[in-house]
Amino acid sequence: MTGSQAAVCDRFGVECRTSEPLHKVGLALNTLSLQPLNGLRHPPAADTTGWYIWGGPELSTSDDFFQPIHVDHLGEVLPAVVPYLGLPAGWRFQLAAGHEDVWFDADLLDVR
Repeated sequence: MTGSQAAVCDRFGVECRTSEPLHKVGLALNTLSLQPLNGLRHPPAADTTGWYIWGGPELSTSDDFFQPIHVDHLGEVLPAVVPYLGLPAGWRFQLAAGHEDVWFDADLLDVR
């Protein structure tokens, strides 16, 4: 767990749930130049963290929207989101210049 992840979790009053370095995040690589940056976390399963991260206002339903990336590489690709990765399943974030929104979304816990 990084200090920044613990600090974010403390700020929102939740227990920090970090991910293993070789577990995967779903990352929409082709959208990372768009704002805002969005992230949501479903319950982790197998070798995935439950995190899905994309840029821009729209979340696509296309099967190839997200590509897997290991947690330990995310800091190189998108360091701004790393402090939020300790948030537990059910949490979301949205980041842009001068903007941070973090909230709980119970619907994320119901994965079918």
